[in-house]
Amino acid sequence: MSLIAPGSVIGILGGGQLGRMLANGAQRLGFDVDIYCPEEDAPATRVCRRHWKGAYADAALLTEFARACDVVSLEFENIPVAAVEIIEATGTPLHPGAKSLAVSQDRGEEKAFLNSIGIATAEYRLIDSDADIAPALAALGGKALLKTRREGYDGKGQAWIRSPDDVAGAWERVGGAPCVLEAAISFEREISVLVARSSTGETATWAPPHNVHLDGILATSTAPSGLPLEIEHDAREQAIMLVDALGHVGVLALEFFVLPDGTLLANEFAPRVHNSGHWTPEACRTGQFEQHIRAICGWPLGDTLRMFDAEMVNLIGEAGLIAPSHLEPGDVLTLYGKRDARPGRKMGHITRLLAPRKD
Repeated sequence: MSLIAPGSVIGILGGGQLGRMLANGAQRLGFDVDIYCPEEDAPATRVCRRHWKGAYADAALLTEFARACDVVSLEFENIPVAAVEIIEATGTPLHPGAKSLAVSQDRGEEKAFLNSIGIATAEYRLIDSDADIAPALAALGGKALLKTRREGYDGKGQAWIRSPDDVAGAWERVGGAPCVLEAAISFEREISVLVARSSTGETATWAPPHNVHLDGILATSTAPSGLPLEIEHDAREQAIMLVDALGHVGVLALEFFVLPDGTLLANEFAPRVHNSGHWTPEACRTGQFEQHIRAICGWPLGDTLRMFDAEMVNLIGEAGLIAPSHLEPGDVLTLYGKRDARPGRKMGHITRLLAPRKD
């Protein structure tokens, strides 16, 4: 892959807050950014050179968009694989490619892929109808989490089953869609590894943060995680193993459950920049958004050294309508430019630099 030079055009599929922050990172490095998404007034469309408004099934417009760009990336994983294939057919480089997207879009395929390369997950069963749930539940110990195989995020498309009496209600809550049923596990904490991989195979990881979720939505990410360094090292190595197996180019996030004995079980991965890495631009020498741009443009990766202990706090719903007077002196505020606050909607985040790194 040849280097993409400053002044070139980076195309981004998707117009949400991740696209907005990627665009800001690209512009800092001297790139122009075009956004492709169907929404009229999405956050990323207000910080770009050009907004290509169209459906992800519009092959003609996708082709025109791709030919206007020097490289294309994406900001969320539910872009149809067919749209990615249309762009790849134009010859314009696209990172990450269809494989990372396709594997991550189906929880059943995702878990099978992780297991196939030696990354352990909780035990699970595939569920195609409500009749599959009872025997699977018994095999998994009588308590399990039902998750739709596609498109669930931030706790959506999930339902706990704690006894056979819960089966009908859980199936109804997930919409009767194909699912995975995951065994309940007792974990000590959740962490994630953000990893970047370049087209030359160079990799870099950030310190894994300790993640806390409320109602299925990430509330805080704190670094350092408080775990022994050998556990963090194991998590980083597994994340590198994943991006190498996928041939992934760009940033990827791999989430883990940490069991009381230190065992790691992968939860899921996102083939993109990630909410749990939002603290990295302020606390590390190179943040996730700049790193993603470096990776997809064929540049050497930046140093990911964590310079500060840090906490990222999500601003959800009405909490996103924060007044500057509510900020502490050390708070770094990022708002996403969304027009209205709704319950469960991510409106922005605060990064708190707690202390210079000591370890």
